[in-house]
Amino acid sequence: MMTLSRFSRPLCLLLLFCLACGNNDKTVAEQQTVKIEKKQEEKLKTILFFGDSLTAGYGLEDPEAAFPYLIEQKIDSLKLPYKVISAGLSGETSAGGKNRIDWLLKQNMDIFVLELGANDGLRGLQVSETEKNLQSIIDQVKAKYPETKIVVTGMMVPPSMGTKYAATFKDIFPNLAKRNKAAFIPFLLEGVGGVPGLNQADGIHPTVEGHKILANNVWAVLQPIL
Repeated sequence: MMTLSRFSRPLCLLLLFCLACGNNDKTVAEQQTVKIEKKQEEKLKTILFFGDSLTAGYGLEDPEAAFPYLIEQKIDSLKLPYKVISAGLSGETSAGGKNRIDWLLKQNMDIFVLELGANDGLRGLQVSETEKNLQSIIDQVKAKYPETKIVVTGMMVPPSMGTKYAATFKDIFPNLAKRNKAAFIPFLLEGVGGVPGLNQADGIHPTVEGHKILANNVWAVLQPIL
């Protein structure tokens, strides 16, 4: 067995001490980096996308190909001081959103993008109730964060739902925007809805290419606000 001489042993101890100091310095540097990144993160304003399967990127192989993340990429490329939170839940109705928003209000927000109502329309739910639920969501956001800027995304339902119902449903969103002095995206699915090549097999949910168009539709209204 190899043993250390009385001369080599102090050298080894010194070496171990230096290595320990080096590792400690590295740890301190890493901690400082984390603190700096955290401070930078705290300085960023927040955009919260609150919606259903469209926001969630339903059916996409990579959920980050959904339009909220594409918006985030645009923001990062321009080095704007914002971060994006995508709070989409597939199948969400306006009633479900009204119940879910309370939990999300724990997160500070500077811009709130409301993308809900499509599932209500496809189920033929009463228009007055949908509008009431969406207004309740906006009221809760404004009560907690009065300075938050609201963006409402317009939606439509197929003519098969009935001409009168489709027209009344479409009016929900501009009415909400006007009443709450919110920015308004006339139709989130503009250029995508009803186009087979831009939708998945169900004919409802956009493909990756479809989400790129959705992102452009949102960006046209969102960019001037940032």
